Amino acid sequence: MAASTLTEVARLAGVSPATASRVLNGSARKPGKDIADRVRQAAESLGYIPNAQAQGLAKSSSGLIGLIVHDIADPYFAAIARGVQAAAREQRKMVLLATTGGAPGEEREAVAAFAARRADSIVIAGSRSCRTEDQDDNTELAAELDRYCRNGGRVAVVGHPVVGATAAEGYHVVTVPNQELAGALAVELAAGRDGDFVIIGGPEGLLTSDDRIRGFQEGLARAGRAPAEILRTAFNRAGGYEAGLQLAARIKAGASEGGEAAVPKLCIFAVNDVMAIGASAALRAEGLRIPRDATIAGFDDIETLRDFRPELSTVRLPLEDIGRLATRATARVSGESDADGEEEQPTVSGEVTLRRSTEAVG
Repeated sequence: MAASTLTEVARLAGVSPATASRVLNGSARKPGKDIADRVRQAAESLGYIPNAQAQGLAKSSSGLIGLIVHDIADPYFAAIARGVQAAAREQRKMVLLATTGGAPGEEREAVAAFAARRADSIVIAGSRSCRTEDQDDNTELAAELDRYCRNGGRVAVVGHPVVGATAAEGYHVVTVPNQELAGALAVELAAGRDGDFVIIGGPEGLLTSDDRIRGFQEGLARAGRAPAEILRTAFNRAGGYEAGLQLAARIKAGASEGGEAAVPKLCIFAVNDVMAIGASAALRAEGLRIPRDATIAGFDDIETLRDFRPELSTVRLPLEDIGRLATRATARVSGESDADGEEEQPTVSGEVTLRRSTEAVG
């Protein structure tokens, strides 16, 4: 059966379609109570379903928030998404989700789709890339975001600003102190520990990974230790597993040459927890155990670690709070600013959390 139309509701209620629209679509200009009740009764009797786009035009708000993440299956992004959803409920809005695999070209397509649907705001979570191959897509993504903000949209980006974005209003960056926290982790791990350090990092030019690598190296320097070797791989569990296989071969070769007691244990820092989980799985598959044969730490403190053994040392980030902060930042009244004329950019903090995976084993 065909859906009832607004014209049919208006005819049954004995009013004009414009009056029916003002009642059902949430316009600030409402007719008298008797007329409004008559329109609602007509709509109910016909089973009329209001048009969300028409409601958005009447209210100057679509009630939609666009969320762009790299991979919703990754616990890091899932936790941020929960925070976005919680803040959206506070605002009585719905969340539209797009997953992009981290490609700025796909992010641009998602922004354009959300803008076409008149989303009130957009939250983007995921590491920015300054790699040469992403330069053109970054330019197009920045232009799309600037256009969206000029038309009244509001944006919050987690971590780093979108490369090349120039929007002066309605644009927020939720800063995460990746470099400082990675440095603090390195200092903690270097204390009273022999052996070399190895960093499992993402592709060069991935800003979150680069910040964490840079910070960890700075922390080692502060502790009087030599720089860590860096293994570059995919910024996911599979990349961590691949790097773990390389390290397993090295650990086993060193043990066979000098004897297990003669070789100080390798300390591995993976720049996110899913890479650390992958590396740990590779070591285990090769017959090695943590922390007996090597120690390992990650970054983020994702929820999955509750079931990971041995318990993984990491840097804890308040991921759900990050999602809430980003969403609430975009809800500020357009044009509202601080005393110096610039809108305040929300920031987060984190803490080093040492667990069993980096303990010394006698």
